[in-house]
Amino acid sequence: MQNILVVMADQLGALALGCYQNAVVKSPHIDRLAGEGVIFDAAYSSSPLCTPARYAFMTGQNVSACGGYDNASYMPATMPTFAHYLRLMGYRTCLSGKMHFVGPDQLHGFEDRVTTDIYPSDFGWIPDWTRPDERIDLWYHNMSSVKQAGVAAITNQLAYDDEVGTQAQRVLYDHARSEDERPLCLVASFIHPHDPYATRQQYWDLYEGVDIPPPSVPRPATQDAHNARLEKAIALDAVDIGEQDIINARRAYYGNVSYVDEWLGRLRATLDECGMADNTTIIFTADHGDMLGEFGLWYKMSFREWSNRIPMVVHQPGRFAARRVAAPVAQVDVLPTLVDVAAEATGVDRPSPIDPLHGRSLVPLCDGDASNDPDACVSEYLAEGTGAPMLMIRRGPYKYISCSTDPEQLFDLDKDPHELENLTDHEQLEKFRREAADYWDSETLCETVINDQQRRRSVHTALRIGRYQGWDFDPMRDASGEYTRSHMDLTKFDITSRYPRPKAFNPKKN
Repeated sequence: MQNILVVMADQLGALALGCYQNAVVKSPHIDRLAGEGVIFDAAYSSSPLCTPARYAFMTGQNVSACGGYDNASYMPATMPTFAHYLRLMGYRTCLSGKMHFVGPDQLHGFEDRVTTDIYPSDFGWIPDWTRPDERIDLWYHNMSSVKQAGVAAITNQLAYDDEVGTQAQRVLYDHARSEDERPLCLVASFIHPHDPYATRQQYWDLYEGVDIPPPSVPRPATQDAHNARLEKAIALDAVDIGEQDIINARRAYYGNVSYVDEWLGRLRATLDECGMADNTTIIFTADHGDMLGEFGLWYKMSFREWSNRIPMVVHQPGRFAARRVAAPVAQVDVLPTLVDVAAEATGVDRPSPIDPLHGRSLVPLCDGDASNDPDACVSEYLAEGTGAPMLMIRRGPYKYISCSTDPEQLFDLDKDPHELENLTDHEQLEKFRREAADYWDSETLCETVINDQQRRRSVHTALRIGRYQGWDFDPMRDASGEYTRSHMDLTKFDITSRYPRPKAFNPKKN
C-alpha cells in the first residue's frame, strides 16, 4: 500500500528555499526532503495566482481549458480532478486546508475535507477586463502588508494554518488506527508564507542578526508593460517604501517559510510515529511565488522567476533515488504523476482520462529518464493586472512571454537569471512566436474570458439580493461518535483508538 501526502504552501517561491540556493532562509525540513528525494529545479506555476494555479494542479489542465481564469472562477462538479481518479483507483482522499474552490461543490472528488477554506467560495473577486486599468480596492492587493510587516502572536492566517496542520496530523493518526484498508491520499494545503508579512516572534527571532539581502533587482526607472500594470494593481506608489520596510517584509516572509517548514517536519514525524514513513509518497510544492520587492514588485501575478517559479519535490523511499532534474515542469504534471504512482503501487489500471490532460507524468524524470521528455512547460495568466491573455513558454534555458497588448520578451535564464536582458533579436524568437500563435487564438480567448467575467458578475449580483446563501465549506463533525460515549464498549474503543495497538491480555474471571 502506497499512501500519498501532498504538502502545498501558498506564495512560496522556489528562490526562497535553501534547497534552491537561498543562503538566508532556514528551511531544514524542506531541504532534507529535497536532499532525499527528486527536486525539480525549473518547476513553474501553471498560472501565478491562487485559484487558477490550484485548478491546474487539481485537473491537470491549463487554465484556459478548465476555465480557471481568476480567483472567482467556477469549477463545475463534473470537472475531473486527481481526487476523482485516485478514488477510482481505490484511494481514500482527504483535504486539509486551502484550495480556493469557487462554487457549491467544495469537495471536487475529496471524500473528506477537515477544514473550511480561508478564502471566499463565491464570485466576489472577479476582475473586469473591460476596464483593465481600474483597481478594485475591496480585494486587490495593496502595500499594507509591506508597511505593517513584523511580529504578531496571532493572525487570521496563523489561526488557519494552525488548524490545517493539526487536522492533517489527526487524519494521519486516524488512518493509522483505522480499519479502512484503502491507501490514503492527504493534501495538506497551508496559506503561509502568503502575505500579510506577519510572523510569530519565534520565527522572527530565527533571523535575528542575519544579514537579509535586499532585492537583487531594484525597481527600474522604466518597467516593462506588465510590470507597470502590476505597480498600479498593487498601488505601489500609494505609500513610501523605505529600505527597512523591505527588509522587515522579507524577514517576516522568511519567518513564515520557516513556519511552513516546521509543519512539514511535524507531518513527517507523524508518518514515522504511525509506521507510514516508508510507504508514503510525499510531494512538496506551492501554488506560486512572491516577488518580495524584486523589480520593485510584491506578491504574484507575474511570470518573473520570483513569482512564477515554485518548489517541486517528489519523495518516495526505496523507489526514487535522490537527484536534481533540470527539465521545466509545471503543476499540470501533478495529476498524471499521482495516477502513475498509484497505479504502480496498487497494480490497478490507470483510468482513461475523462478530459484531455495537458501535463505529463514526472515518474520518468524521477527515474532519471529524460529521453522522451519535451523539456518544456507553459504558464498562462488571465486575471487582474492584464486585459488580454498572457502566455509564458519555458523551453530549455529560454523563457518567452507573449501578450497581444505588450512587446514580447525572451530571456536566457542560464546567462541572465535575473531576467534583465530582453533578447529582442534572438534567433529563437521566430520559433517561439509560431509556437505562441499555434497555442491559442488570443483574441477569441479574450472574448471568452470577458463573457465569463460578465456572466459570473451578473449571477453574483443576483445572489446578493435578498437572503444570501453562501457556498463556504462547513466541515462535518459528529460528536456522538467521538472520544468516549455511553453506547460504546469503553475498553474496546480505547484499544481500537490506540496506535500501535496494545498487547492483548486475558483477564481473570471473577
